[in-house]
Amino acid sequence: MSGLLGTRASSGPGEASHLKSPLDNRTRQPLTETQFQQLFGDAEQEPELPAEPCLPRLCRLWRWPASTCSWLGAWRLLQARLPPLRWLPQYRWRAWMLGDAVAGVTVGVVHVPQGMAFALLASVPPVFGLYTSFFPVLIYSLLGTGRHLSTGTFAVLSLMTGSAVERLVPEPLAGNFSESEREQLDAQRVGVAAAVAFGSGVLMLGMFVLQLGILSIFLSEPVVKALTSGAALHVLVSQLPSLLGLSLPRQIGCFSLFKTLAAVLTALPQSSPAELTISALSLALLVPVKELNVRFRDRLPAPIPGEVVMVLLASVLCYTSSLDTRYNVQVVGLLPEGFPQPLLPSMVELPRILADSLPIALVTFAVSTSLASIYADKYNYTIDPNQELLAHGVSNLVSSLFSCFPNSATLATTSLLADAGGNTQLAGLFSCMVVLSVLLWLGPFFYYLPKAVLACINISSMRQMFFQMQELPQLWRISRMDFAVWVVTWVAVVTLNVDLGLAVGVVFSMMTVVCRTQRVQCLALGLAEGTELYRPLRESHKLRQVPGLCILSYPTPLYFGTRGQFRRLLEWHLGLGGQGKPVADPVRVVVLDFSGVTFADAAGAREVAQLASRCQDAGIHLLLAQCNASVLETLTRAGLLNRMTPEQLFVSVQDAAAHALERLELTGQKICTVWV
Repeated sequence: MSGLLGTRASSGPGEASHLKSPLDNRTRQPLTETQFQQLFGDAEQEPELPAEPCLPRLCRLWRWPASTCSWLGAWRLLQARLPPLRWLPQYRWRAWMLGDAVAGVTVGVVHVPQGMAFALLASVPPVFGLYTSFFPVLIYSLLGTGRHLSTGTFAVLSLMTGSAVERLVPEPLAGNFSESEREQLDAQRVGVAAAVAFGSGVLMLGMFVLQLGILSIFLSEPVVKALTSGAALHVLVSQLPSLLGLSLPRQIGCFSLFKTLAAVLTALPQSSPAELTISALSLALLVPVKELNVRFRDRLPAPIPGEVVMVLLASVLCYTSSLDTRYNVQVVGLLPEGFPQPLLPSMVELPRILADSLPIALVTFAVSTSLASIYADKYNYTIDPNQELLAHGVSNLVSSLFSCFPNSATLATTSLLADAGGNTQLAGLFSCMVVLSVLLWLGPFFYYLPKAVLACINISSMRQMFFQMQELPQLWRISRMDFAVWVVTWVAVVTLNVDLGLAVGVVFSMMTVVCRTQRVQCLALGLAEGTELYRPLRESHKLRQVPGLCILSYPTPLYFGTRGQFRRLLEWHLGLGGQGKPVADPVRVVVLDFSGVTFADAAGAREVAQLASRCQDAGIHLLLAQCNASVLETLTRAGLLNRMTPEQLFVSVQDAAAHALERLELTGQKICTVWV
């Protein structure tokens, strides 16, 4: 307090007319909520209809779509569900066709080795990665709204699928299999992977029917980035046995990463020198090429196809040197030509894989929607999150009938598609043509491809995910809470597992939101000098206070989790229950600024009603300002107007403060303005 700036005493009600406003230059009378609605009107409210039985109401709702349907409405609905009907008539053939063709072929070339590599992560034969690089891409091109989104095999989903496959169809401890036993085991694993894709597709279609596209907001950016970064470490460790030529059972469940590391270190003396050499040479080629593609992205007409070159060189080297027979180097083997017969996944497996399908569906939707939104903002168009649910749901559901494992948008190929000049979903069709040519004609050329090369492709494709950790220092400077969410999610993914880590990350992220509502302060406001604005008293500029008047702002929702904090803060500021702060003059009038209270539940509304009753008993006049319509309705239903009158509800803090000063003047309260 800097001191007493001015004092004015009122000897009676007759002097009330001399009080202009908190600034002594009032131009209008204070407006209550009721007066505001009388002067400026309110939205017309429809008359309340008598309640009707539930069955006739449901029948009327059932008839409503048919009665409102028209040819124009049906055409708009068809355009919304089949996006090519909207963008294909406006397609710029001369300007966009070449870019889509080049980008599609480039991405398709990358899909071939990556699809086979990610199939190993999913614990299925490599050819099923090619199927997953064909059918989902084709379906998304017809249903998706992301013009620059590239779908197909994704390392994180492949790893999650592989964990489910290894748990439900574990490999026998005896390492020697006959060819028929190996085929039977692979068939069982493919069936489980397809069932996981089927389950995740059904879940996403259910989310689409319920219009739950908004659920993507619960998977915040720190959670998604920490999830993919932690999963990249799982991918790296899971590929170590293939890099070293070790035949080790795949570890699943909690702490699987550390179990795999321990098993690799134990079996390190039995590693194959030939496969270790192949892995070292492959990484020595792939990593620098990836770095060149990133650093000279703007100068290169097209990215250098390092994976394709590596696949060709390794296949030729293995064939000419007979590495598979002389040094027992594991090769891909014969890729079947054509497509598998459509087959409905076993319904018996669905209850067993439901716990795996749910996190896969959430990760698919979160990663795909966030990627589509990033490129939509960059190229100035919009996406429909609910349509994305439909596209990825149908993509996983239909592709599972052709023995595909779960798929989604991919980080690397989406960036590659945009950089190569892709403009629309038509690029996906060119990508499908490349994969189709491999499935129909070029499959035998990959017979001698060492699996160690596919493991190196898996590791090199994780480069972008590993480098996400470079954002942590900036995240620490921007938001410590988001930094904590990132670290907790990453640690949970690394130590537990991808699906459990996702659950921990989402729960922790939601808990931080709850904790933030618990840490807010009820701010005491004062009038800024020379303005009509009320600012927190802790700010540095001069603020005017009036003894006996307390203006408080509560900037958080009022619900069951914050009602106790709300009660304690108000008791401390108003001196209720002997808990008040030491003040020279007791509070006579209190103004509550509810502009920050976005919603209130029943518990919070009852707390406000009880506060009004306690203020009335203590002789404190309570005023509410800037209370939004939904909150006011909840407070009214909780019985607030039984303890207050409509004249105590104001449209602004300024009006409430002016009314409070008039009340203090009329009651003979000594008015003094103090600058702080």
